[in-house]
Amino acid sequence: MKRGYLMAVVLAGLMCLPAMIRAEEKAATRTLDEIVVTASRAEEPLSRISSNITVITRQDIEMSASRTVGGLLEEENIGHIHKYPGASTSIGIRGFRTDTHGNDLQSHVLVLLDGRRAGTGNLAKLLTKNVERIEIIRGPGAVQYGSGGMGGVINIITRRGRDNSAFAEGGGGNFGLADGAVGGTALYNGFDFAGAVSAGTSGDYSDGAGNDFDNTGMDYRAGVSINTGYEFMPHNRLGMILTWSRIDGVGTPGYITANDLDDYADKKNWSLDFRYDGSTSDSRFQWMARGFFGEDDNEWMDPVGSNPDGWDDGKVSINYTNQYGAQAQGTANLGIATITAGFDWIKYDLTDTYDPQESDYENPALFMLSSASVLDGALTLTFGMRYDWYSVDVTKPRGNDEDDERFTPMVGLAYEALGGIKLRFQYAQGFMMPSAWQMGGYSSSPWGITRGNPDLDPEKSTTYEGGVDFAKYGIEASFTYFSTSFDDKIQSVYLPDGTSSYDNIGSATLEGMEIGLAYDIGEPLDISWEIKPYFNMTWLTDYKDDDTHDRLKYTSAVNLSSGISVSDYDRFSGRLNISYTSPQDVDDWQSGAYPAPVADLDGFTVVDLTTTYRVLDTSRYGSVSLRTEIRNLFDENYAYVKGYPMPGINFYMGLRWDY
Repeated sequence: MKRGYLMAVVLAGLMCLPAMIRAEEKAATRTLDEIVVTASRAEEPLSRISSNITVITRQDIEMSASRTVGGLLEEENIGHIHKYPGASTSIGIRGFRTDTHGNDLQSHVLVLLDGRRAGTGNLAKLLTKNVERIEIIRGPGAVQYGSGGMGGVINIITRRGRDNSAFAEGGGGNFGLADGAVGGTALYNGFDFAGAVSAGTSGDYSDGAGNDFDNTGMDYRAGVSINTGYEFMPHNRLGMILTWSRIDGVGTPGYITANDLDDYADKKNWSLDFRYDGSTSDSRFQWMARGFFGEDDNEWMDPVGSNPDGWDDGKVSINYTNQYGAQAQGTANLGIATITAGFDWIKYDLTDTYDPQESDYENPALFMLSSASVLDGALTLTFGMRYDWYSVDVTKPRGNDEDDERFTPMVGLAYEALGGIKLRFQYAQGFMMPSAWQMGGYSSSPWGITRGNPDLDPEKSTTYEGGVDFAKYGIEASFTYFSTSFDDKIQSVYLPDGTSSYDNIGSATLEGMEIGLAYDIGEPLDISWEIKPYFNMTWLTDYKDDDTHDRLKYTSAVNLSSGISVSDYDRFSGRLNISYTSPQDVDDWQSGAYPAPVADLDGFTVVDLTTTYRVLDTSRYGSVSLRTEIRNLFDENYAYVKGYPMPGINFYMGLRWDY
């Protein structure tokens, strides 16, 4: 690992040599005046936000070597990554993570698409070609968005057509990688459009130790993203957002030590969103209403031709989730105070091969978020509350229908002490509602009887955090300390009569700090290149089960992302990114023992290098750029899940046309 860091530093230095060349254009430094929307569900500057917000910009996305949101967040390394070969990636924040299939109301980290539920926790299904930015709340976001936002909220914001442009790109690399995309933006007489279509394929790969890992490729991955609308009168827009992705023939190889050669999966996610946004001419009053629906599908094929683990049965397993939802909200800017209030409604219909085979969820909610700025705007006080009603119904096999409700508060403050410095504090709660099966299920089998528990409470978290941010003179710095109490964890229990059920019996403590630092050294050197080293780290100082005092499994103490980005704001840009993940305690299912013994998953460092150089530039026909990527530069042998190693060093080269 030390050798890898040394080589990365040498390469970073070589990339900085062209900084002696001057160019004409200079990029704006991020400041606390940057507008974000995720934390308050309305546009507000960072200076007024009391939570720790991470923003992944369009520039970050373009410099990434990844095509999916999951891959992008691997590079950013904001928390635990749980990734299998093919297309299954969940992301963790502060010890909590998303669920890769099924009802995302059962995720501990919530994924949004333009401010509403994306309908999946598998970020390998969400593509980046038409993404403008990603805003991440680190810590509870339940007041804003409801069940699932215990560890954090990831809001993927699609591009809007603000000019006229077009692009086409394509390329390939080793391990059978080939991909391409076309898209563009348009703005004309109140009509706006932004969209992209992408497709690709990949083959089997070898790990960093040179071992072939068969059945790890995919036949193809395709995606469509469209955000379009019409401003029919000033400050009033009707819009539509369509997202669709499909991944067919995804290899599901099992452990590399028991490599299954023919199991595979087909996965799909799509959604359609109709939205109306309006405001008065002075933006004092704003309003929004939307309706959306979509589907998240997973199918697993289990041929028995190759069956090294003895589990294949030749059948097809399914998991389908149909999603329906609506939102309505209004915002009033009343001088020193801003109030946003509204209504959310979400409904899920689930179909599964395994019990419960059919179940329904419904969750209406009312919310209110308010902030008041005093001391000439230097001090902002924030308060929020939300009331959720939810009902669950197990319809096949016939079970029970149950309902419950939940009140969630949040308070915070942000103080802009000096120019560019912000102090902040926040208290917030999060929760995750029980599943239909946990509350209302019933099954009888040769192994016994399982009954749901209608008296289950939601799992809940309480988080206190404080921090300081600074953004000025080319410096971007942030420090946050947080402490989270995770209570009422739902676990399986055996009852005195020999049947099994569920109860709120688990609890855990998670504490730690988040550090971010970036500095454009091109500014003090008075050169017109951006030369920006950066460092981001999450360090969990405490992550233990309160009853056993054992460290939480599948949780790393340290997740770190650092490196350097370089750009002349004209023809060349490049980034060297270093991601480090510390060891974890995990269940060793490879052992064959039950229950599985606890084992160590080694820590690892992965280095990626990307460069883009515009080789042709004409005013009439547009420009052509050459893109190169080297992923896992030092051929690290690593795995996010024990027994499922990731690819060794791999290369990509492609061309992109922009107009």
